[in-house]
Amino acid sequence: MRVLQTVVVKQVLTESSKTEILNKFQSRQLQLKKETEQLKFELKKLEKSKMYQPENIRKKFENEILEHHEKIKLLDFQIQQLHILPIGSEIKDTEVQAIVELQEGDRWDSFLAGKTIIVKDGIVAEIRER
Repeated sequence: MRVLQTVVVKQVLTESSKTEILNKFQSRQLQLKKETEQLKFELKKLEKSKMYQPENIRKKFENEILEHHEKIKLLDFQIQQLHILPIGSEIKDTEVQAIVELQEGDRWDSFLAGKTIIVKDGIVAEIRER
């Protein structure tokens, strides 16, 4: 029987991957800041138009802006943590679905434990049992 299983993908931190991750975090921060400014601009524009109730609009936009600020703070924290991590550390990158063959007599515990894929500089370095 074939069964879908979630597989964790971890990335080994190297100088190049550290730089790549840092750039990804910083570009996401920049994008969130631009979106926040756009939301503020749209809010002012809608408040001036008088087509909607200002209180409802303000509340919705402020909640969205607050969410963006929280995401920016989280990225700040992740950047700080990235600077602390030593080269060679394994960090969780993502999870993928894999089709696994399951047969009578297989160890259920082994199946539940799953697998982990270790990637180093974009190349699969190892596949481990968890």
